[in-house]
Amino acid sequence: MNATSHWGYMSLAMVGLALTTVITRGSFFMLPSSVTLPSRLERALRYAPACALTAIVAPGVFTRHGSLFLSVHNNQMWAVLIAAGVFALKRNMMLMMAVGMAAFTLLRLFA
Repeated sequence: MNATSHWGYMSLAMVGLALTTVITRGSFFMLPSSVTLPSRLERALRYAPACALTAIVAPGVFTRHGSLFLSVHNNQMWAVLIAAGVFALKRNMMLMMAVGMAAFTLLRLFA
């Protein structure tokens, strides 16, 4: 593949991704105000960021070398569980992140 065709594919990919982003994210703003989402869908959309974060974090925490790694030696797993417990009790995102990182650091250094 020469540089010209490579540039063409990259340009097409960037334009396609830009259009996809504008259409999916901007569609809520482009719709007329008379169009409303059902309350059940609006309520479900509030969980989208947490679901996306879980989908990103979980594979890194619970797998090693492509296979499931549930072990007492999995420091990341314990830190996530401790952080989740703190969030369940206090409902404070900053406290959860601080405690989770502190737990992971201490487990990594001393366990």
